Amino acid sequence: MKLLRAPAVRADAEALLFSVKTFAAAMLAYSIALGIGLPKPFWAIVTVYIVSQPSAAASLGRGIYRFAGTLAGAVATVAIVSNFVNDPIACSAALALWIGLCLFVSLLDRTPRAYAFVLAGYTASLIGFPAVSDPGAVFDTASVRVQEIALGILCAVLVHRLVLPRFIAGPFTEKLSATLRDARRLAGDALKGLPQERMRHDRHQLAADMLAIQGLATHLPYDPAPMTPRRETLQRIHVRLARLLPLASEIEERVQALSGGDAALSAQLAELLREIGSWVATTDLDERDSTAIHLICRARLLRAWVGADAHAPDEQLAANLAGHLAELVGLLHDCDRLGRDLAGGPHADKPCQWPGRAGSYVYHRDTWMAARAAAGAVTGIVIGCAFWIWSAWPDGAMAVSVLGVACALFGNVDAPAPNIVKYMIGSVYGVAISLAYSFVILPRVTDFAMLVAVLAPALLFAGSLQARPQTAFMALGISLTIPILVGLGPSYSGDFAQSLNGAVALFAATGFAVVSMTLFQTVPADTAIRRLLLMSRRDVGRRAHGGGTDEAHWASLMIDRTALILPRLRLSQQSGPDVLDQMLRHLRIGHAAGRLRKVLRTVRGAIGEEADRLLGAIAADFGERHRSDDDLIQQTDALIARISPSPDRARLLDLCIDLRFALGSTTDGAPAP
Repeated sequence: MKLLRAPAVRADAEALLFSVKTFAAAMLAYSIALGIGLPKPFWAIVTVYIVSQPSAAASLGRGIYRFAGTLAGAVATVAIVSNFVNDPIACSAALALWIGLCLFVSLLDRTPRAYAFVLAGYTASLIGFPAVSDPGAVFDTASVRVQEIALGILCAVLVHRLVLPRFIAGPFTEKLSATLRDARRLAGDALKGLPQERMRHDRHQLAADMLAIQGLATHLPYDPAPMTPRRETLQRIHVRLARLLPLASEIEERVQALSGGDAALSAQLAELLREIGSWVATTDLDERDSTAIHLICRARLLRAWVGADAHAPDEQLAANLAGHLAELVGLLHDCDRLGRDLAGGPHADKPCQWPGRAGSYVYHRDTWMAARAAAGAVTGIVIGCAFWIWSAWPDGAMAVSVLGVACALFGNVDAPAPNIVKYMIGSVYGVAISLAYSFVILPRVTDFAMLVAVLAPALLFAGSLQARPQTAFMALGISLTIPILVGLGPSYSGDFAQSLNGAVALFAATGFAVVSMTLFQTVPADTAIRRLLLMSRRDVGRRAHGGGTDEAHWASLMIDRTALILPRLRLSQQSGPDVLDQMLRHLRIGHAAGRLRKVLRTVRGAIGEEADRLLGAIAADFGERHRSDDDLIQQTDALIARISPSPDRARLLDLCIDLRFALGSTTDGAPAP
């Protein structure tokens, strides 16, 4: 039994089940397409393999967006070809611009909805370029293609949803539980003041967890599970985890800075830290619930008592730390309650009522980078079209169609060429298998049942590869090539010359796509990382100047940027810990500066003017590159020294201390002095 539960065996079983269901859906779509007389039923098979995903939710979402994109792409193609019917070059350029526009919008969207825009460009490439030389048939071709694709989508969605569906709610709940455990471990390590390497690992793990949760959560609305987590609850828990990430660093720095302070003061804080540490480590949810409010009240009382007459820097820092401890306990307590609601705990039938609207996950969008990728795709496609039209290559339309598909499908990453190479390797196998089927096996097939039997080995093998992320692109090269090159239609029509010419066009197109996308669409990992850091730095300046959005929006945006950096670090020459520490530093400075700017609206007099000048200096400093922050630190120290310890200035003092620590944090993770 242990062997059957092993991860590798379980992955193999899931891949095999996915492959069987996908093959069944493909053959169902093929049989229906033959029955209703569609001229090219192999497009229904291809659609099944493109749409199918391991989970039922992902398959449904992908199917919906694929149909919407296909319909939009077909309408756009008919409009473009009809208006440029007598000018092949202009028609090809217009189609290329449409594909580029679809890629541009998909890169800006960055949600599952982006797949609809990808397919709108993909469809225009498949239908439009072959229609350049035969514009009169474009409407009929588009209409039939939409029907074939809709049939494939319907069969894929129904089979994956009704036959042993794989729910995503279960894996999501498990991942959320693991994330909440990681969050509590990060908080516990911060309270203990553990070494920086341990804290870095904890922060990076929580950031990766939040990215994984968001990726799973996007499919939850389509999950057929009886109960799925509410979107509002997910948003609230994300907001709290996003705030916890920098808060843990703030607490860790203050604990280290106060370790040599006044004995009596340290004793009170040490006792509170021990109690909160024990509470964080407790696994009993009822005990955590009953103790949380008590700890929050104790921390707030300590903060008020110490801050009432805090003249010494240690006293000011102790009051600041107590306030952060109250916030930490509150965040973790909220996460407990929200997590219990999501997991269907004892209070799931009466969900907690939360004031205010829940924040949402914020996606980083870079218009310039999206435009650069789109322009590169347009350039490559136009060059391919020019060669096709100039050379009068009979199979050039097919080659340019494949080129457009490659630009649409693979253009959403910094370095698309490696993925296209994997697809090309799969296509090599697909072409070899297709030739064997076309001229050795299929001539001996006499009925549909035999056809299904002979197709099963190749397509089941491709489907099992598609279920594994590391071989998914190669699998697509096999599963998409076989139905098209074999020409699975109403009857056998093997043509060796046509098949060979099609294979040549396929490899010429993918080879040119590798070259074109390397030249025009590839962005080095270091360049992408530097741009993310630069944009974050500039946004810090905007927040200090009074622009930007609320704190929850800011934290979520910076978490998303960190998620974008994480996979790029494996290909970068930069130090991963240093880059991530810079992102954390920008997050903390932007958070403190933005909140300080809001508080200054009610502060008058010389203190308010000095704080305004400080924020103006931060706005100027972070709006440029490679400027020293030493002057900002000195200005902040001077401002803290001038703020008198009074209840009406406590909030201002707290934010200035937060800003001072954030400015003083360095890329090696050392705490502010």
